[in-house]
Amino acid sequence: MNNKESNIEKTDLNAFIHAVGSEIEQAQVRLIVAANAQMLFHYWKVGNYILYHQQQHGWGSKIIKQLAKAIRFNYPEKKGYSERNLTYMCQFARTYPLSVLRSFIDTDVRLSVPNIQNVTNEVLKLNDKQFTQELTAQMQSTDCQSLEFTQEAPAQIQDVEKTVSAIYRMGIMEIEKIFLNSPVARINWASQMVILDGSLPLGIGYWYMKQSVEMGWSSNVLKIEIETNLYSRQISNNKVNNFTSTLPAPQSDLANYLLKDPYIFDLVGTKEKADERDIEEQLVKHVTRYLLEMGNGFAFVARQKHFQIGNSDFYADLILYSIPLHAYIVVELKATPFKPEYAGQLNFYINVVDDKLRGENDNKTIGLLLCKGKDEVVAQYALTGYDQPIGISDYQLSKAIPENLKSALPSIEEVEEELASFLDKDKNP
Repeated sequence: MNNKESNIEKTDLNAFIHAVGSEIEQAQVRLIVAANAQMLFHYWKVGNYILYHQQQHGWGSKIIKQLAKAIRFNYPEKKGYSERNLTYMCQFARTYPLSVLRSFIDTDVRLSVPNIQNVTNEVLKLNDKQFTQELTAQMQSTDCQSLEFTQEAPAQIQDVEKTVSAIYRMGIMEIEKIFLNSPVARINWASQMVILDGSLPLGIGYWYMKQSVEMGWSSNVLKIEIETNLYSRQISNNKVNNFTSTLPAPQSDLANYLLKDPYIFDLVGTKEKADERDIEEQLVKHVTRYLLEMGNGFAFVARQKHFQIGNSDFYADLILYSIPLHAYIVVELKATPFKPEYAGQLNFYINVVDDKLRGENDNKTIGLLLCKGKDEVVAQYALTGYDQPIGISDYQLSKAIPENLKSALPSIEEVEEELASFLDKDKNP
């Protein structure tokens, strides 16, 4: 065998090993996902059985404590069946009866292409379902240990009875198929508990579930997004932009859907009385490290991007790329309330990026102006006449991070270290 044949075989072998390795890694992910879904299905069934027998036999909430004790005695090696967790299982089953799971699946189909209007419509439809949501919210906000399950609303009793009846009538395999096809089965148990604790209307809880799956949020991140009212900031608030008049319908809808108002950035270590330059610098650094707040599918391209136009030098604060929009996003950051001249400056940078960076397969570049407040009427007037797509949003600087969530975020030292290495690479390419 000559060296050429040996090299070919070695290349083929390496490619084969890489392919097998990729399959092993993907199989591990699939197993983890499948195991999580099966655990959720198990918890859902247990919750339904407890609720059903409470209703049939008139048992009160003390049965939860007795059941937890019995499981510990008979199955000491089994974890996850504490009194608290069994109570959550009951909440889980009550919140998502079979009829709700089917509604979620139907809603998934109708929201295959999301925009502000159809997401709002679908959320309202789910909120209007007759599942006695106000009572559910009250019960969820009560101390878990004091819930009296014998005082269920008639609609909830019927839901549990119908669900358990369907399990016996349709067979567990058919019920399992419905459960696993719903978004309820796609996030972990810790995230489910966060949503249950959030006392959210059904439709809004569904939206956070979908976002959690799409964005790959941990339960800590999900908790932050709920506490900062992401749904309102992204869906229900009136937004200032000219996307409808400057972008084709599908892209304008999606751009408006992805835009938030306000954006909330947690700046650990920012001075209490920071001047404008310091705020802008800290915000740019923060955005490069925490693209999560920018939304789904944003990739970092450059910060303080240099452009030489004519005999002048210009620096765009931040350039991102939106994968869902297939477009560059130019972000300008202002530490002051909106002024009409800011729109002209951003329009200039959009034109430059369109000319210098945009490829033939990219859609129109979009501008996002982040200001410390705005008069919405003035901002809307300022956008009139521009043929480039521009959105204007507020941003808030928040350092009020709960102690139990700080471990989920990098420290300011870690951020500074990463930025230092980033800047060194810029200087020494």
